[in-house]
Amino acid sequence: MTEPDLIKLLMGNEAMGQGLIEAGCQVAAAYPGTPSTEILQAVIDSRQRALEPLHVEWSVNEKIAFEVALAASYTGKRSVAVMKQVGLNVAADPFMRTAYLGVQGGMLTIVADDPGPHSSQNEQDTRLFCLQARVPVLDPASPLEAKEMIAAAFALSEKYERNIVLRPTTRICHSRQNVALLPPLKLDRRANFKKDPTRWAATPAFLPALHRKLNANLAQIAREADWQPRLTPGNQSQPRTALVAAGIVFSHLVDLLAELDLSGQVDLYQVLMPYPLSPSFMETLRRDYDRVLVLEETYPVIELQLAHPGSVGKQGGGVPPEGELTPDVIHRVLTAFLGLESPAAVATEGRGQRPSLCPGCPHRAAFYAIKKTFPQGIFPSDIGCYTLGMNLGAVNTVHCMGACISQGAGFYQAYAQDGEFPTIVVTIGDSTFFHAGIPALINAVIQQTRMIVVILDNATAAMTGGQPVPHMGVAAGGKATKGVAIEPLVKACGVAFLETCDPYDHERFETLLKNADTYLRSDKGGVAVLISRHGCIMDPRVRKNQAATIVRINDKCIGCRKCTNAFECPALIFDEEGRVAQVDRDRCIGCGTCIPVCPVDAIGREEP
Repeated sequence: MTEPDLIKLLMGNEAMGQGLIEAGCQVAAAYPGTPSTEILQAVIDSRQRALEPLHVEWSVNEKIAFEVALAASYTGKRSVAVMKQVGLNVAADPFMRTAYLGVQGGMLTIVADDPGPHSSQNEQDTRLFCLQARVPVLDPASPLEAKEMIAAAFALSEKYERNIVLRPTTRICHSRQNVALLPPLKLDRRANFKKDPTRWAATPAFLPALHRKLNANLAQIAREADWQPRLTPGNQSQPRTALVAAGIVFSHLVDLLAELDLSGQVDLYQVLMPYPLSPSFMETLRRDYDRVLVLEETYPVIELQLAHPGSVGKQGGGVPPEGELTPDVIHRVLTAFLGLESPAAVATEGRGQRPSLCPGCPHRAAFYAIKKTFPQGIFPSDIGCYTLGMNLGAVNTVHCMGACISQGAGFYQAYAQDGEFPTIVVTIGDSTFFHAGIPALINAVIQQTRMIVVILDNATAAMTGGQPVPHMGVAAGGKATKGVAIEPLVKACGVAFLETCDPYDHERFETLLKNADTYLRSDKGGVAVLISRHGCIMDPRVRKNQAATIVRINDKCIGCRKCTNAFECPALIFDEEGRVAQVDRDRCIGCGTCIPVCPVDAIGREEP
């Protein structure tokens, strides 16, 4: 056993980043998305610990991240692709095929799920995805276990030449635990791609044999001794009764049993690998237990495979079929299952004040201008901090990455059939445009769509923590690289109307929106693109380089609340007693974008 170099209190994502370095991973690719983002950032921040060359990249999207890691694995080196659960949808095509073709060097796909959800458009369960794709998936119960699983998962991947999924959830990713940092492995592997078209370029004729091999491997993996469910035996006071749990739910359950003085009374199983589930484990449960409580997030993946006649879980309603299994929820389920006194109902608090765009956010100025210029418009938008444009009435639909442009085109085609169409203004972030917007823009142009696309360029992937975007010429870790400008891409997509404007300039921005609307309604009209360009206000360099002013509200204020409601800057507050607006000096950054909003000129700059 190697002595640890150091014990550190780490967030789960940081622990997994260290685990990747220690396991000898040499290629790591990701697209940022909460709750997974900090995993790759941890690799970037600690890459000096690696004993061998390490390539780390923020890929343009999850499909590309997966394919980069996959090819590296073909050469015999260890690799990882990191994403959140909805990102796996983007990577689904290569992910599904890789199950058949396999890998060479160890390959992991770390997919962070978001039960709840806290920051996602659905509660997708990656374990169910893996069951469909026939890809082994591991379910860690703590940050430490997530880290420790990585080296073992790489070894499992190489033993069977299969991609392995590690599936932490939000509570694993963002909780903290003391973790031992171990010396990184030095595998001394040189890239050596062995050409085999019958495998790496397999046509349908070769797939049945590859499928049979996959099925055989899955049967073997399910019997791997190191990945069998772990039993903590009870004292037979609850005979022929078992508790089965996986992931963070297992940790919650252990704590709850201790709190209720039930530890060691009921047989308790931790499932480390929800798919493929151990056949001997399933046999044991069916033979030795009449009643089994299955606790898992989010869908009944373990329960479906068990098919136990006495199981209590999500399928029968004994366990809530959606949402997080928090300790309070588990408490109610457990006491009902064991016939104990139910806990008192816990009052749930509301979510409090709704989230809002930051003071000085350039997106707020852009959204305000869009809504003001086209009050009857239709406004499809996308995934990002700019989704909060819905607070300003300038976001009507949000679906998935890149869908806003396609949906905008769909709205146009539906209305155009009736002879008239409203102004459709699509908003999409710069990172999202590179991720999934370009094909949609090409399609909209080809289909002769008449709409306005506003690319909200704040020079960063802001919502996930400020990761670099392709047009800024910065790679992972701050290394300089070639930037890919947005404007030439837009023109190459066939767009004839293209303008760029700082949204802080209200008057010009509104004028360009009107010009774009005139263009799309002209004989030669089509897709009009306006790039709203101003750096993210959370970037200290942006704050430093932009002029600031002291904003004052004078005695002209009539208390109409337009500045606080329609513009919704957190630095503007309403004094209920005085019935006037006020400036919160602690929040105001002096951008001055609120000044044109007031209908009675009550907001102005302080004279020097």
